[in-house]
Amino acid sequence: MHRRLLIPGPTEVSQDILKEQTRPVISHRGREFTALYTGIIQKLKSFLQLPSNYHTTVTTSSGTLWFDMVGRSIVKRKALVCVNGAFSQRFADTVQACGKQVDRLEVEWGKAIKPEMIAEKLHSGNYDTLGVCHNESSTGVRNPIYEIGKMIQKEHPEVMLTVDSVSSMAGDKILPSEIGCDVTFASTQKCFALPPGLAVGVVSNRALERAREIPSRGAYTDLVEIFNYYEKNHQTPFTPCIPLLFALDKRLDLMLEETYEKIYQRHKAMAKYTQQWAKKHFVMFSEPGYESLTVSCVQNTLGKSVRGLNERLADKGYMISNGYGKLAEKTFRIGHMGEWKLAGIKSAIAAIDEIWELNK
Repeated sequence: MHRRLLIPGPTEVSQDILKEQTRPVISHRGREFTALYTGIIQKLKSFLQLPSNYHTTVTTSSGTLWFDMVGRSIVKRKALVCVNGAFSQRFADTVQACGKQVDRLEVEWGKAIKPEMIAEKLHSGNYDTLGVCHNESSTGVRNPIYEIGKMIQKEHPEVMLTVDSVSSMAGDKILPSEIGCDVTFASTQKCFALPPGLAVGVVSNRALERAREIPSRGAYTDLVEIFNYYEKNHQTPFTPCIPLLFALDKRLDLMLEETYEKIYQRHKAMAKYTQQWAKKHFVMFSEPGYESLTVSCVQNTLGKSVRGLNERLADKGYMISNGYGKLAEKTFRIGHMGEWKLAGIKSAIAAIDEIWELNK
């Protein structure tokens, strides 16, 4: 039996999207691919409401590649990276591994990063780049990225704002130009509801200007080359995963038809239902007021076996996620993103209620 995925990603992929990957492969240097890829870029610009000073690209990679992109193509000398979970920690570690200086603004797992925390730190150091994870899926925390962006624009406009929106873009409302992001990126196996293997990146004009000033940008991580190649050829500089691009093209059509606002409201409804249920029986792990719209992280206050739950959920055709790393069995996570709808979330939670006898 297929176990429908309610984990922080990958998420469920519809049969219609899976079928798109069975189309005959085309040359990535031919006119047919140019039409496909330019169409995808235009659809992304429309969906994300990007003005002319913002550009988008699709890389054949996980979203993690974009940590390297920031480290190699954006950070000149020193970055401040906000850490409140496992993936923001990876962001900081990766930028440092690229040979750049990194300071970490760390808070306890489960807590959010506030604009005033960042402002205080930026005032005390000479930073050229800020890294923030919008949706920390290891803890279910949603950092207030719009407020952070407003503060940066007002108080530190010289600092490049780079945002990991891997598990929130296309579910939660991420509009890079409104936030003031210079670089933001997402993985398609999350809210885009595709198989893993692609990442969507959005880059501002001023980020590209910064990148041109930086030596040793690498090859696959060279933002200048990526956008120069597209400007000249309307293709990707390196061989892309064409089957996944067929799937992305179809998925974007469906997303544009639904509209970003309706997608956002659907994700809000799923999060609200899940978190109200969690608060009734358990305690949310994420700081109140900063709960994710795509991944709910719940404290296992009843001491239930999450592993045992998943074994029994398999018989009902569902799978949730244990806590991440050191939070295993202490928490559990329910992903509600992508093509999931409220009725499906209610059904899955009813199955948990039955297995754990929560309503007795």
